[in-house]
Amino acid sequence: MKGSVRDLPGANRATELAGIFAPRQSRSFKERLIGATLMCCALASALVTVGVVVVLLSESINFFRQVPLVDYLTDTRWEPMFQDKRFGVLPLLSGSFMVAAGAAVVALPLGLLAAIYLSEYAHERTRKIVKPVLEILAGIPTVVYGYFALTFVTPALRGVFPQTDIFNAASASIVVGIMILPTVSSLSEDALRAVPTALREGAYGLGATRLEVALRVAVPAALSGITASFILAISRAIGETMAVTIAAGNLPNLTVDPLESIQTMTAYMVQVSRGDTPQGTVVYQTLFAVGMTLFLITLAMNVLSQKVMRHFREEYQ
Repeated sequence: MKGSVRDLPGANRATELAGIFAPRQSRSFKERLIGATLMCCALASALVTVGVVVVLLSESINFFRQVPLVDYLTDTRWEPMFQDKRFGVLPLLSGSFMVAAGAAVVALPLGLLAAIYLSEYAHERTRKIVKPVLEILAGIPTVVYGYFALTFVTPALRGVFPQTDIFNAASASIVVGIMILPTVSSLSEDALRAVPTALREGAYGLGATRLEVALRVAVPAALSGITASFILAISRAIGETMAVTIAAGNLPNLTVDPLESIQTMTAYMVQVSRGDTPQGTVVYQTLFAVGMTLFLITLAMNVLSQKVMRHFREEYQ
């Protein structure tokens, strides 16, 4: 077309204007439709979260109307199903933290070393093979890990420590550590690969070895992502259910010996939620009190993770 739209005859001008604006209106409608769909998805997620918190909070308030909060936090016995009921959550908390700590001892160093190897040492072809294989560990059902602990890890432990209980915290810690290993290695490796190449080239230009570049340049530069992967993995370890239910047992036991049977918060929730507990009783409400405790712990760890990431990111800016 030659000349401006103003110079066109009336009919041609209308056709030209329709050709210009109709596609824009169509695109605008599609953009609004996509935006509305995405907003609905976000609202649905937010509403589900709010609904879960409201249910947990309402039932927990009913529980704490019957059980003092001080007794819940300080009593060392958890016996809600006995005639003389005791509601001290400390045995469940210690069991959960013991399993999480043991899993961290297994997963964090191994995961970080695997991430350093994949990021700094492995050939690209090797990385493309090893990383997916490593991530397969995350796809194995947790119940399989539980029976693996019961039939392989526990007999191996009893060969070294004969006093080990059949159900014990050490076996649960080992298998949960294997479970969260892909989380640590994959996220840490992503963080290491995101470090600018110029930092590595500068270090090599100053005569640094590959190990020095990995440990003194890449790891400190990716520390925010590595720390976030640690906290995320530990959060998953605290919330793990089936493996610890099978491997660690169902005995609320306030102990520091990992070879003894324990019970975690999630294992207790599985034990009570089998349908035998009448709704509205205080035993039923313990489900929500323990669930709220677990929710608050996980939330605190997520907030801590965000603060750590922000802190280290500001240092490198």
